[in-house]
Amino acid sequence: MPVTLRALQTVVPPTILVQDQVRDVFAAQPGLSRLAQRLVTASFNLSGIDRRHTVIDELTLDSDTADPQFFDAATQRLLMPGTRVRNELYIVEATKLFVEAGRRALAACPDIEAADVTHVVTVSCTGFYAPGPDYMLVRELGLSPATQRYHLGFMGCYASMPALRTAKQFVEADPDAVVLVVSAELCSLHLRTSDDPDTIVASSLFSDGAAAGLVSTRVPRRGEKALNLDLFETVITPVGEGDMAWKIGDEGFEMVLSTYVPHIIDEHIEAALAPLFARDESLMAELAPPAAEPERELVGAAVGGPGSTPIGAPAAVPAGRSAGTPAGVAAATLSSAIAHWAIHPGGRSILDKTEAKLGLSEAQLVPSRETLRQYGNMSSATVLFVLKAILDAPATADGERVCAMAFGPGLTVESGLMTVTAG
Repeated sequence: MPVTLRALQTVVPPTILVQDQVRDVFAAQPGLSRLAQRLVTASFNLSGIDRRHTVIDELTLDSDTADPQFFDAATQRLLMPGTRVRNELYIVEATKLFVEAGRRALAACPDIEAADVTHVVTVSCTGFYAPGPDYMLVRELGLSPATQRYHLGFMGCYASMPALRTAKQFVEADPDAVVLVVSAELCSLHLRTSDDPDTIVASSLFSDGAAAGLVSTRVPRRGEKALNLDLFETVITPVGEGDMAWKIGDEGFEMVLSTYVPHIIDEHIEAALAPLFARDESLMAELAPPAAEPERELVGAAVGGPGSTPIGAPAAVPAGRSAGTPAGVAAATLSSAIAHWAIHPGGRSILDKTEAKLGLSEAQLVPSRETLRQYGNMSSATVLFVLKAILDAPATADGERVCAMAFGPGLTVESGLMTVTAG
C-alpha cells in the first residue's frame, strides 16, 4: 500500500523584510570595507528574493523597541547579541511556528485526528532546547503521551528529506502508523554584519518559516491532492566538505556558504540523481536510450567507412545526450519524464545551474523560484514550501511524477521520487 504525504501546510512569521531595504541597511553598516559594501549590493541584488519573513519584530525601519537587541532603528545599526540571547528567542518563537504548522496540518486532514498520530518527527538547525519541539507538539496539540518522538537537529537545508524518509520507514513497518512531520527554521536569528563573503551571502538569503505534513497509508479524500513517497536517496559529493557548513559561534550560529557551491552542484548533480533513478524500474524503462542501430549499419564504421569511429575509440555521445546524465539519458528526456521538480532554492545561482544541467524548462523551476522570491531560503522547511506549491497548482495532475532535491553541509544531496495522487 502506498505511503502518502498529505495536508502539507506552511507558516511564516508576520514581520516582513523587504529585500531592497535590508540591502541598504547592511551596506550602510559602520566599519564595512568598500569591497564588502559592493559584495552586499551584488549579493542582495542577484539573490532572486523580493521579501523574507522574520520572527524578530524589531527588524523594521519603523521599529520603536525601547531596548533593541538585534537592530536599533534610530541609528540603523545592526546589533550583535550573543548566542544565548538568540537561542532564547528561538525557544519562544520556534515553538509557536512548530505548533501552528502542526495544528494546520491536522486541521487540513479531517479524517486524521490528534489521537491518531503515532509518531512525531521534528526538524530544525537554527536552535536547541529540551524538552524540545517534538515534546511541545505532543503537549500543545493534545497528542497521545505515548507518541513516539524524533528530532533531526543541525543537519541543515536538506533535513526535511530524511525526515520524510524516516516517516515512510515508520509507516512501512506499521501500516497503521500516522507520522506528523514538522520543520521550523529561524535563520534570521543568526544574520549579522561582516566583511566575510560567506556571511554576506548568508545575510542576503536566509529567513524564517515552518511547514508540516502527515505521512500514512490513508488515501486522500475526494478532491485532495497528495504525494506518494516512492523512493529516497542520499549522496555525499566527493568535494565540498568545507564549502557549506554550519557552526556555533559566540555571536550566533555561523554559516559557511562558499560561492563555489553552485559549481559543485553543477558538476555532481547528475551523479547524485543516478542512484535514485536506477532504483525506479518504471522510470528507467521510460528513460532508457533507444536500442542500438542494426549491426548492418555499423559495418562500414567498423572498417573505416564514411563517418566512422576508429576501432578502439570511445563511442560518440549522440546529439542531445550527455555522458553524465543519469543512465546516459538525454536531459530533455529526463525533464519530460518527470513533470515536477521541487529543487531546494538555496540561491538563485543554484537554481540556474540545476535548470541548465538537467535541461529543465522555466516552468518546471517556477515553484522553486517563486518560493525563493516570496520567502527566501528557510533552510530545511523550504523544500516543503516548494512541494506545497506544486500540489496547489491547478495543472498538477494525478499520476504525475515529482523529483525533490535538497542540498546541505557536506556537501550532501538528498533526493526523492514522488507521485501525485488525487482523491
